Amino acid sequence: MTELTLDRTINQNTFHLSDKTLTALTEIMYEQHIEAGTYLFWEGDTADKLFYIKQGNVKLIKGTSDGKEYILNMFDSGDLFGELSSFMSINYSYNAMALTDCVIGVIQQKDLEVLLWQHGEIAVEFLKWTSLLNQITQSKLRDLTFHGKLGALCSTLIRMANSYGESYGNGIRITKKVKNGELGEYIGATRESVNRMLSDLRGKEIVSQEKGYLIIWDLDELKDICHCENCPLEICRM
Repeated sequence: MTELTLDRTINQNTFHLSDKTLTALTEIMYEQHIEAGTYLFWEGDTADKLFYIKQGNVKLIKGTSDGKEYILNMFDSGDLFGELSSFMSINYSYNAMALTDCVIGVIQQKDLEVLLWQHGEIAVEFLKWTSLLNQITQSKLRDLTFHGKLGALCSTLIRMANSYGESYGNGIRITKKVKNGELGEYIGATRESVNRMLSDLRGKEIVSQEKGYLIIWDLDELKDICHCENCPLEICRM
């Protein structure tokens, strides 16, 4: 079985899982190699697995009846995602697609249930992990629902700064290149709408773009626009 290399600088959404727990998970997961553009699961598939990204990037997307697509989450190496239920059969309400060639550790629900039954401390950690994912989802829905497209865009830029940001003079450079159309998928807006909003933010010297990278110069102003509640960093992330 492939050894799991733990990287606490990357696996932000396993914040509540100890190295001991993550190591235990490697003993019950099996490995899959997924090509870029391949779907790990589709909306409507039975939710009975967890997925640990050993290498690569995955996005969760939700389609709407009018043909729009929303990016719900972006996951990187070291992230764990998926849904399980021991009480009733549930299905995924979104799709998961590999953005790059990925190495995925797949954890079957039946195997995880045995592990949790045998180790109470791991079960407690999983409760915390589940709560964290719910808080991340709820905070994104809040920003999208209550603060309009501009507020949702500003919130997304803040999350990107927390997830991919690096110091850049007096600003924060987002090291992940993202196109305006992709930003629109995060907030349910067209590329043209994102173009206009970013143009306004550039005009106010809040953000700029250099060689395809976004740079945030006034993080506090972005927080004011989206009525930021200063959530912990493990929640305010992509």
